[in-house]
Amino acid sequence: MTRAAWLSDIHLNFLRPVQLEKFYQLINAAKPDCILISGDIGEAPRLQWYLQQLQSRLPYPLYFVLGNHDYYSASFTDVRSLVEGVIRQSDRLHWLTISGVVELAPDVGLIGHEGWADGRAGDYDSSGVLLNDYVAIRDFVGLDKPRRLKLLNQLGDDAAAYIRKWLPTALATYPHVVLVTHVPPFREACWHEGGISDHDWLPHFVCQAAGEAMLEIMAKHPDRQLTVLCGHSHGQGSVHIRDNLLVLTGGAEYGKPHVQKVFEF
Repeated sequence: MTRAAWLSDIHLNFLRPVQLEKFYQLINAAKPDCILISGDIGEAPRLQWYLQQLQSRLPYPLYFVLGNHDYYSASFTDVRSLVEGVIRQSDRLHWLTISGVVELAPDVGLIGHEGWADGRAGDYDSSGVLLNDYVAIRDFVGLDKPRRLKLLNQLGDDAAAYIRKWLPTALATYPHVVLVTHVPPFREACWHEGGISDHDWLPHFVCQAAGEAMLEIMAKHPDRQLTVLCGHSHGQGSVHIRDNLLVLTGGAEYGKPHVQKVFEF
């Protein structure tokens, strides 16, 4: 049996040292065999430090994807290069976006990708939402609304392409696959304050291309099970998109990270 503790949207940059220590104690008290993190670990200027500290304080394999906040004050290229450098020096930090299929248990495989809100859910054209992403991540700075949508579409398509490559591979070996991502892949999983986000917010909080890829693949594998772990919206909820496709969305509050769930596989 493997005990996997799931964390999401932990935003370590909002914690003082004493709060960090209490959080690590909370995780260790769960007695996990491994950690799954569905993004938003901190922000780019201290991301390397946070990853190294997680590794030093938590003596288990850590499987993670990044979230939008992890790119703040930097570019996609800069952060990806930084993370690749960190994991090359570690035998316990595993960035799922470049890891392919990982075995969690003899009958459970693990894959992951950040995903990204791709502007396709809800009503992007009429949405007045301007996320901090669009001024805090260098790739978005200076883009007008049409050019921003083009980049969002591309990021969503990249996530979908990764899923189409690795999910069938994982399902060929494992009857149950866990997919860790940051952005909810379905509007039905975009929980906020007890309900589903509205048409103004959905374009910025759902990776529709990733969800379409999951639906397409799981329809071809009715005897297999997919569990998706995501975050981003800070609203907790769960939804069966189809009988063999369950999406769990982690709840979060800045400055109060917690263990979302401990799975036993």
